[in-house]
Amino acid sequence: MDDLDREILGALRQNARIPAASLAAMTGASRATIAARIDRLVANGTIAAFTIRTGQEIQPSGVRAVVMIEVVGKYGDRVAHQLRGIPQVRALHSTNGRWDFIAELEERDLAGFDETLRRIRSIEGINSSESSILLKTSKMT
Repeated sequence: MDDLDREILGALRQNARIPAASLAAMTGASRATIAARIDRLVANGTIAAFTIRTGQEIQPSGVRAVVMIEVVGKYGDRVAHQLRGIPQVRALHSTNGRWDFIAELEERDLAGFDETLRRIRSIEGINSSESSILLKTSKMT
């Protein structure tokens, strides 16, 4: 991946529907080069999907947070299954190091966040957790 590929990816992150001609004008590359690069990025799996964000997704939500979770060894699969069943868990990442999982949460308000956090912490097999409320998110380009 070179600078042109990164520039194309950055522009597509902002607007997945940007025409190849616009990308060509923006980057100084030909339209054919842009189309070939996009095709290659799709073929090699760098671009997995083109998607949209709905107005609801881009509007500020209530409370967003990450919860780092340490699990007692043999309970990993069971804890992951239960976490995936909580609607407020928007993404669940397995990790290495101190924490076994990082759960991304989204709730309507602090009272709901407190309830979801209590629910997570009561799952059998969770040894400890640490949460951080996300205050501001900057989009990567």
